[in-house]
Amino acid sequence: FQKLVNSRGQFLVPVVFVTNAGNCLRQKKADQLSHLLGVPISQDQVMMSHSPLRMFKRYHEKCVLVSGQGPLLDIAQDLGFCQPITIETLREKHPLLDVVDHDRRPNVLPCGFEVSEAVVLFGEPVRWETNLQLIIDVLLTSGYPGNPYHHENYPHIPVLACNMDLMWVAEAQSPRFGHGTFMVCLENIYKKITGKDLKYEALVGKPSKLTYQYAEYLIRAQAAERQWKQPIQTLYAVGDNLMTDVYGNSWETELAPAAAAHCRSVLVCTGVYNPHTEVPLDTRESITETVFHGHRDFRFDPDLVEPDHIVPDVDAAVDLVFQLESFAP
Repeated sequence: FQKLVNSRGQFLVPVVFVTNAGNCLRQKKADQLSHLLGVPISQDQVMMSHSPLRMFKRYHEKCVLVSGQGPLLDIAQDLGFCQPITIETLREKHPLLDVVDHDRRPNVLPCGFEVSEAVVLFGEPVRWETNLQLIIDVLLTSGYPGNPYHHENYPHIPVLACNMDLMWVAEAQSPRFGHGTFMVCLENIYKKITGKDLKYEALVGKPSKLTYQYAEYLIRAQAAERQWKQPIQTLYAVGDNLMTDVYGNSWETELAPAAAAHCRSVLVCTGVYNPHTEVPLDTRESITETVFHGHRDFRFDPDLVEPDHIVPDVDAAVDLVFQLESFAP
């Protein structure tokens, strides 16, 4: 990253950090990145998985149930939601609903109704059984979780989900469950109970098309701030996950008219991607479980997970981009 900034610490080209993390505000993530990378990064360069929800203004006045971890109310309010309710608050209002953990079973009566008009899934929660139970309760009662289930209420109240990563890589030797795994559980529980598919009003975070359009908007805003006269011709997306970083970057033919002419994906080998694992040629086989780790509602297309370039790490990716652009910092 030192290669991308000048002697005053200013970025030489527009750079946006697109993360599927959703458990903090942009400023905190910018501070973390600045500390880790040794270069100053502003919150305007950071895009969280939930950032596109700023555009979903029709839900901002509604009472929304929010699931995830971190400062959920601060995150929701920062995005524009005026009446967010956490799972924990809902549990306090309806203590009889959460009984899987015998040690947490209530000894008090419910203290009142809480109406939810939509559900926002920010990221993987800590207590999955509590979150799964109460979200299902809200969906099957049209937002009145103290009521009996009504299976005829379909489609259910709107669900907006951020971050579809099935797995992610940290310090462990193998990938860990991501929010996508939690969503798989929720979808299958809903279908097992009702026989119908859980529907999403919105799916944001990589690899959604909306997320990449929003990222490009931030890139263009930086270029305008620098008073660049020439439009940006090529975007480079660097990442370690075929199903998020590469797949999402492959939407270039469907981006907005103001978009760059080309999007190029650069896959690095320091995370989820394993260079020794290949996508099978015959995708008619049972690829859903063996290869396709993308979300249920995204089609599998081998072309969309074919990176333009594969390099060892981000350092090599920066060198490659400089070489392709004949750019001498």
